[in-house]
Amino acid sequence: MHSKFETRTVTVVAVAVALLCATAVTGCGGSSAAPEVNTLPGGITDLGVKAYRATAIGAANTAVGQDLLTAGLGKSGLINTAAATLVAYADPLSPTADELRRNAIQSNYRGLVDNTANGGFGVLYGPNIDLAGKNTLGEGLVPGLEYVGVLDDGTGRKRVTMAVQIPDSFDVNAPCVVVGPSSGSRGVYGAIGTAGDWGLKRGCAVALTDAGKGMGLYDLGDDTVHRIDGTRATRAVAGTLSNFAANITDATRAVYNTAFPNRVALKHAHSQMNPEKDWGNDTLAAAAYALYALNQQYAPTVTNGTGKTLRFTAANTMVIAASVSNGGAAVLRAAELDTTGLLDGVVAGEPSAQPASTTGYGVQVGGVPVASYGKSLMDYFTVANLYQPCAAMAVSATLAEVSVYNYIGLTAQTTTATNRCTQLAAKGLVTGATLADQAADALVKLRAAGWTSDNDTMHNAHYALGNAVIISMMYTNAYGKFAVIDNLCGMSAAAATAGAPAAMAAAVKAASFATGNGTVNGTPATVMYNDSVGGSKSWNLGVSPSTGVADFSLDAALCQRALFTGSDTVTGVALTVATTPTKAQSDAVRAGVTEVLLNGNLRGKPTLMLAGRSDALLPVNNSERAYAAYNRSVEGASSKLSYIEVTNAQHFDTFNSLSGFDTRFVPLHIYFVQAMNAMYANLKSGTALPPSQVVRTTARGGAPGAAPAITAANVPAFSAAPAATDAIGFSGTSLSVPN
Repeated sequence: MHSKFETRTVTVVAVAVALLCATAVTGCGGSSAAPEVNTLPGGITDLGVKAYRATAIGAANTAVGQDLLTAGLGKSGLINTAAATLVAYADPLSPTADELRRNAIQSNYRGLVDNTANGGFGVLYGPNIDLAGKNTLGEGLVPGLEYVGVLDDGTGRKRVTMAVQIPDSFDVNAPCVVVGPSSGSRGVYGAIGTAGDWGLKRGCAVALTDAGKGMGLYDLGDDTVHRIDGTRATRAVAGTLSNFAANITDATRAVYNTAFPNRVALKHAHSQMNPEKDWGNDTLAAAAYALYALNQQYAPTVTNGTGKTLRFTAANTMVIAASVSNGGAAVLRAAELDTTGLLDGVVAGEPSAQPASTTGYGVQVGGVPVASYGKSLMDYFTVANLYQPCAAMAVSATLAEVSVYNYIGLTAQTTTATNRCTQLAAKGLVTGATLADQAADALVKLRAAGWTSDNDTMHNAHYALGNAVIISMMYTNAYGKFAVIDNLCGMSAAAATAGAPAAMAAAVKAASFATGNGTVNGTPATVMYNDSVGGSKSWNLGVSPSTGVADFSLDAALCQRALFTGSDTVTGVALTVATTPTKAQSDAVRAGVTEVLLNGNLRGKPTLMLAGRSDALLPVNNSERAYAAYNRSVEGASSKLSYIEVTNAQHFDTFNSLSGFDTRFVPLHIYFVQAMNAMYANLKSGTALPPSQVVRTTARGGAPGAAPAITAANVPAFSAAPAATDAIGFSGTSLSVPN
């Protein structure tokens, strides 16, 4: 089997000859046709290019150093040690753009991988580990150039940030591009530790994008915003370089500030644009911008000197779209939308894959049909937000280990979790006369929504971290395109002092581009329950008006569930113009959900999709398993999707450094690297992709908090010919996954 990329050198030479002929007075065959000129893709503003020459930071961890991959920090500056803190700013109240870039890369790289040595960082993966898994790259600094651009739709509000990194190792005779949309709600460097790490090591250009999310933090109190480079300014001063500002007038803002002081807005939640609907197109735009940047850098200048020619195109450049989580969803959507053949291959790790339909296919595990699969993210997260804190108290969900981090786990909030169970029972939403029975029933409801027994002991940590609360609050706002002043379901965002809204510290706000991940996770803002009895409180302290007790703001969770279902969560009665929430609000949320669902048609593109079987954030029955089955029902035999499910792996590799998680889970990132290697080999040399399979890993074991160091034996490679007991296939129209 031959690939278009095997003939890359010949193709590039042919293009160069054609360009020479085209620029001649009469051409090589009497033609006077002019060459095509490299032009900036529509809607993109190029903010310029900067060289990063791989200068390491100083021994005192204060000198500014930069490179493409680690921002000058290297492996030593990214690994988790006792001194693993962000590098200090010369002026904490006014960090420079370079300082913020450095710390944003540090935060985002660490946010995607387990950066402990025993977990595999610096040993099996990391900046110092080459693509063959060998420790050959020293500190792993990668010199090169970085182009920055912004995509807008003409309104001045979309503001998608893109960074195209071109390493010095880029081979003009074998050009490749890796497009990495950010995971979660992260900023432009949100895929630096995944797609960025692999692509730069391969010598590919890397096109990073926030896909319309990122740390767009708008402070309603002082009207300040993040510029594209992360520095802060007033909205007026930032002008066209503003990342995000709430779409409200000064008069409206003043009224809101009086009623709800110290509130902030975040771009993903409050842009009123439902950015998720555009993730696919934003990913394709980043790929197009990468080709533009490569031509600007390496293509010949046209004869009259007015621009560069087209040396690199989709026809002669390998383009792989790759990322994880929300970034994984973005690359799947990009493939579905790619009618021009811009993308050659796709690698989607633990994607939030939301099928547009659950008909015409099924999912089986161990030969037994799965009752619940393919639910939308808004559906199952609003279920989790209701039942997870109660279910976490079930016997089978007990998290026995004591975390090294005090904020993990509900142990200190047992009374509040008990209240949640009691109040759910009082409203008829769980059954059982005892706490144990109520918790067991709540767990049954989570299972009915798509979670499995593999997820049971994860519910405690996930809810304690606020994942269900954060997603339910942010995505109902995003899908419904609500403004920050709408206080949907009585919730808002603010910094917290003693559990109440407070002014954000100046230094915290100044550094938020680097420290925040674009969500309301407490850094730098948290979810506030405005309607709490006694005044606004953090969600975990909220006292519901309908219950009069601290119950993790149950009334808000009931409201958010109603937004998805269109009916009152307790009574089941359809919403009206007079209810809270209203039918109009629910209709808006439901319409937004429809905008983001995937159609399952990957257009025959080679695709590798990965999942951790124990993923308790995006349960595999609702996402990867369902999408794999849906894709087959849509594409049939023309599908080139391989699905890899990894045992003892879950959504957040960073959790693996925590006590108890270290003993039970292995890093899924290792398999992302393997998938990227496999995709490159397929596109470059025609090597077959690994077939769909379960990869059976071995957990590290040992004592919680002191698990032995991981080795290659814990994480076996994909199999080119998996055993029948490991092969994922189809039984009729149902995806068949072995136990």
